[in-house]
Amino acid sequence: MMKKLIIGAGTAALLGLAASSIHAEATAEQVASLGGDTYTPYGAERAGNSDGSIPEWTGGLSSSAVAGFSGFETGGHHPDPYASDDVLYTINAQNMGQYADQMTEGQKSLMQAYPDTFFMNVYPTRRSAAFPQRIYDATKQTAASAQLIPSGNGVTGSVIGIPFPFPKNGLEAIWNHVLRYRAEKAYRTIGQAAVTAGGKYTIVKFADQYIANYSLAGMTEDKLDNVVIYFMQKISTPPRLAGQVLLVHETMDQDREPRRAWLYNPGQRRVRRAPNVAFDSPRTASDGLSTSDQFDMYNGSPERYNWTLVGKKEMLIPYNSYKLHSKDLTYKDVLHAGHTNQEHARYEKHRVWVVDAVVKQGSRHIYKRRTFYIDEDSWQVMAVDCYDNRDQIWRVQEGHSINYYDQPSFWTTLELTLDLQSKRYLAIGLNNEEPNTYIFGADLKQSDFSIGALRRAGTR
Repeated sequence: MMKKLIIGAGTAALLGLAASSIHAEATAEQVASLGGDTYTPYGAERAGNSDGSIPEWTGGLSSSAVAGFSGFETGGHHPDPYASDDVLYTINAQNMGQYADQMTEGQKSLMQAYPDTFFMNVYPTRRSAAFPQRIYDATKQTAASAQLIPSGNGVTGSVIGIPFPFPKNGLEAIWNHVLRYRAEKAYRTIGQAAVTAGGKYTIVKFADQYIANYSLAGMTEDKLDNVVIYFMQKISTPPRLAGQVLLVHETMDQDREPRRAWLYNPGQRRVRRAPNVAFDSPRTASDGLSTSDQFDMYNGSPERYNWTLVGKKEMLIPYNSYKLHSKDLTYKDVLHAGHTNQEHARYEKHRVWVVDAVVKQGSRHIYKRRTFYIDEDSWQVMAVDCYDNRDQIWRVQEGHSINYYDQPSFWTTLELTLDLQSKRYLAIGLNNEEPNTYIFGADLKQSDFSIGALRRAGTR
């Protein structure tokens, strides 16, 4: 599976180390190289690849890109900056063998399961990922001090920036995803659909809001108070689910204190602790198609898995998915039987960190093994292969992502979990028919994520 691995400088001798191995912070030489001629401020290789199919990173899409789109305002559907790009080639069940080395096992399985409808349009690679300068500065600072705690179940010496721009094991790479920049504060209204094998679905609407505590300007470890992010999610439709509210305080050191979670039940009109909102418990209104730790592609404590950094590889992944983000589409345009409408999906060749996670002996999870593909430019998980206890691919995740260039910030606009056994799938992040996408810079404060605020949010 892992041929032609491209190993980042200083990591070759460390591949395959067990997740329990704990390493020191980046060297002074590595830290000094961030943002230089060789590495981007996030630790990606600045140069393109040998055949030019992956270009040099030249800064990505900054907030200045907004000036090119008349009438666009923060909170709107982002116009596609690459709308004039033509498809380079299309991969389908008939020709997939030519591209197998650049495809995930999940993509191959989807083509085999849906030979007539699942295909991949591959476009020119656009390294659009970009982040505010203060995040780059913080990464350079925190990389010099960040360490995993002894169990690997948390990070110390890190705040605001990417803790491990030169990851030495799989745990460091996955913590980079968990702690990546996703703006400071925002709210959004999105749809979720659990699509049947026949293509039927009911839209569940969520109103989400959050404070990315870890990334706030001026944040310190003392001020962090062990909370990475404050998150609240309220269901508004359908009526049978309306009024349910989830509140989460995600912790940094999960040994010291696991995730704090509460649920408001409108039928009982009461708040209760929700310790089961973690790991492989079913996600809210997901019809059992996705687990709690698959939200945001992966979240929460990594304690149930052994994590191995396989290496870096050139792969075809969903990227710059502005078509799927478009207000010109309806949900019916996007949601088809078996999988989303592939005419609107965009794939590009990028370098990704490949991380394998296998359930620890004595632990349990419905996924015995997961393979993560993490974009080197953003630390966003872009795809995941999820295996069952028979070592067969069960579910496939895709993170269709864009640069929210008004921030700028790079992360998902639509997340998919596709079940190869039931032929069903879950889509979350649908916003085509919503008036707004993310409202960045929302007027939110910590008290908006208290138990009292949860009770008030649950009042219909």
